Amino acid sequence: MAIHTLSTTQTVKGDLETIWSFFSDPRNLSRITPKEMGFEILSELPERMFPGMMIEYRVRPLLGIPMTWLTEITHVEEGRFFVDEQRVGPYAIWHHEHHFRDLGNGLVEMKDRVTYVPPFGILGEMVHPILIRPQLEKIFAHREKTVNEMFGSAGGR
Repeated sequence: MAIHTLSTTQTVKGDLETIWSFFSDPRNLSRITPKEMGFEILSELPERMFPGMMIEYRVRPLLGIPMTWLTEITHVEEGRFFVDEQRVGPYAIWHHEHHFRDLGNGLVEMKDRVTYVPPFGILGEMVHPILIRPQLEKIFAHREKTVNEMFGSAGGR
């Protein structure tokens, strides 16, 4: 079992309170997810996330085949970071850290670190470099583009 990591950094225009407010509202997840993923939130969601919160959604990551994904928000430190972990879903392990830092001058740095293990053991490892990793990179590139369009870009990656 190989453990993989995907890290991204993005700097956006805005104040920390506004950026944090957007990303800590789980209802906004569908706004930054590629349409072709068929992302659909199934849970009733509050405006703010909290530790222990479970979010159930349906996603179609491969060939339009629907999968249920259940995520738990395990840690939240207001204005600084939150962590979501897959409880049920396509990955053997999924741990996603979202970090936010006020850079001053109307700029906020966002760092994501995803630690994951592909599904299906050795088969998952075989398709990881040609299917899984490129798809994850595409999802994060889409998110970066969408967030830049919403808030304005200040560089990154």
